[in-house]
Amino acid sequence: MDTQQRAVIALTGLAGRGYHGVLADERQTGQDFIVDLELVVDMPSADEITETVDYGELATTVVGIVEGEPVNLIETLADRIVSAVLKDQRVQSVTVTVHKPQAPITVRFDDVAVMISRSKHD
Repeated sequence: MDTQQRAVIALTGLAGRGYHGVLADERQTGQDFIVDLELVVDMPSADEITETVDYGELATTVVGIVEGEPVNLIETLADRIVSAVLKDQRVQSVTVTVHKPQAPITVRFDDVAVMISRSKHD
């Protein structure tokens, strides 16, 4: 039985400009992408930043992925973010939501988003 305490770290509304999509215009013009993260991490044993996930560093990493190499699908983008987050041994699981609020849809809409959840045990 696992007695380790866990904490949830949430980051919402991380924004970056990316050139993701299947349409040529998306690749040339780019658009804003918004990312939400929810991480389950081992609870720190001490009151030290080195004992937990540095969410400032994590935010920089995530925005770097959004602003980095273009992909066709936001599913792929979300998967890249999940993989990067899970590299930290303290992260037990993560849910990533990538929002594409300027998606090329011809009808009125509020948001398009893809959510991926994964744990170390998957």
